[in-house]
Amino acid sequence: MQSKSLAAITAETMAACGVSAALDVSGGMAVVSPVTGEAVATLAEHSVADAEAAVALANEAFRSWRMIPAPRRGELVRLFAEELRKSKEDLGRMVSIEAGKSPSEGQGEVQEMIDICDFAVGLSRQLYGLTIATERPGHRMMETWHPLGVVGIITAFNFPCAPWCWNSALALVCGDPVIWKPSEKTPLTALAVQAVFERALARFGGDAPEGLSQVLIGGPAVGETLVESEKVALISATGSTRMGRIVGPKVAARFGRCILELGGNNAGIVCPSADLDMTLRAVAFGAMGTAGQRCTTMRRLFVHASVYDQIVPALKKAYASVTVGNPLETPALVGPLIDKHAYDAMVAALEEVKELGGVIHGGERQDVGPDTAYYVKPAIVEMPEQTGPVFRETFAPILYVMKYTDFDDVLEQHNNVGGGLSSSIFTTDLREMETFLSARGSDCGIANVNIGTSGAEIGGAFGGEKETGGGRESGSDAWRAYMRRATNTINYSKDLPLAQGVVFDIN
Repeated sequence: MQSKSLAAITAETMAACGVSAALDVSGGMAVVSPVTGEAVATLAEHSVADAEAAVALANEAFRSWRMIPAPRRGELVRLFAEELRKSKEDLGRMVSIEAGKSPSEGQGEVQEMIDICDFAVGLSRQLYGLTIATERPGHRMMETWHPLGVVGIITAFNFPCAPWCWNSALALVCGDPVIWKPSEKTPLTALAVQAVFERALARFGGDAPEGLSQVLIGGPAVGETLVESEKVALISATGSTRMGRIVGPKVAARFGRCILELGGNNAGIVCPSADLDMTLRAVAFGAMGTAGQRCTTMRRLFVHASVYDQIVPALKKAYASVTVGNPLETPALVGPLIDKHAYDAMVAALEEVKELGGVIHGGERQDVGPDTAYYVKPAIVEMPEQTGPVFRETFAPILYVMKYTDFDDVLEQHNNVGGGLSSSIFTTDLREMETFLSARGSDCGIANVNIGTSGAEIGGAFGGEKETGGGRESGSDAWRAYMRRATNTINYSKDLPLAQGVVFDIN
């Protein structure tokens, strides 16, 4: 057992990251660790007025930051990546403390931040526009990209820092200041990341304006201030579909821009030709990793009847043997649920599927630490059909398994849910593989072959369709969301021909 209290370990880790703010403000917002269910800090909250002041400061920062050459802006992000490398272990520990992830997953999240910083540094010299063919002689047409403005970033508890960096690393090289409103459940990690970023700022020198990166601690009122402010050009919000239904219309009403990364009811299809050993490993991580609390968690599994009696018993065995425990004290693969609300939602879903004929394996609460912490055995539920809570995303380690016989039918079943984030097919049949990736295949933003639904790399744009919100973050050409496009036509001739052959002669 650890000799120090979790609150003391938290304070030491925050200090190692460079946080000097008070963590024990009387009457402040309690920060509860899911590892033990105890409060490890109490933080002062920002008010609506504080949020408005942050937006004003960020807009002043934008006026000067947009004029800094993009490669120079990339240098700041490069320095930030160096500081992240130095603080990887400490930041990873904070992720474990606040989100309950294993040390490997906690540090893996910080590695994602490092990776996207490296990507963004290269991108700072590649913010390319196009030269466009014009029908008018003596003219040149092109498109140019310019900084957009202040970017408000709202993040969820399950990935308390990587999504912020997916946005901020790109936004900063694109010329945009950022304001971060982290989840009320994981604000300490945000403060720690900001402290590490400020070390990079100190090394960067005087080019960086005040207010380039800010963190706002608080509840919905602070987030609403960002969402409703006409001075925030882009809102990038990660969370539930319910949250997206609130944020999206408010930003649209003021003609602002949105990147929405919302819920996902992700599925895998196991075909007759699948490599079953590899499938087993991929499904196990996809369904049980982070205690089922990833937006990319595998929640549904369609298994062909010919291999059902091979893969499902193997999955049951893996589920029964997986280790559940305190991520700070044990090498357990599965940590805690975030809180009682998550546990109650899991229990309710399992009770509902029982009444619908589902056969449950696992799902029991585990005796790990105090009663205020919620550890559960991951659950496999064999379902006669896709019904009830199978259509919904329960943010917990529940995998619904269903049998299929017809490939076209299972594609319909796969797509017949609201979420459209991540998907997988396990097959060595080229026709099945290509059909799954085709226009009539998976309707998700991420469609994988012979890997699980979790574990996306930063090189590809991350996001999904339908109730997942349609947003894209991180790699590929996601940088365009953080800039505004201008089409430019230059007449270097002595004539003024009009497009489409229009004639407008003036005597």
